[in-house]
Amino acid sequence: MIRTMMNAKIHRATVTEANLNYVGSITIDSTLLKRVGILPHEKVQVVNNNNGERIETYVISGEPDSGVICLNGAAARKFQPGDQIIIISYVQVDEKELGEHRPSIAILNEKNQIEQQLEEEPPLTIL
Repeated sequence: MIRTMMNAKIHRATVTEANLNYVGSITIDSTLLKRVGILPHEKVQVVNNNNGERIETYVISGEPDSGVICLNGAAARKFQPGDQIIIISYVQVDEKELGEHRPSIAILNEKNQIEQQLEEEPPLTIL
């Protein structure tokens, strides 16, 4: 059986820009992407803590160490600069491999710098 599991999470990111005139996606500081293991063009879910909006889009790599978190295209109507968000990527894992799956989580400060990096326990430890 295949399960869809959280693979990486950028927690408490602050939106720095919203660009309605871009074709679509989310631009994320490439340093953050590397630290949690999210790739450019990867599908992510973005959750807005300020208004409850949730979208799915793909990632564009932003300038390293810039702190950029920019919602592009139609998402710019649902996410505004200053909003606090969570960015989540998922992976499909065969149940036989669940014991090795360890999601990576980055908790950010108000400047979109990593304040704490966590590695979750494999889900089989609770089954």
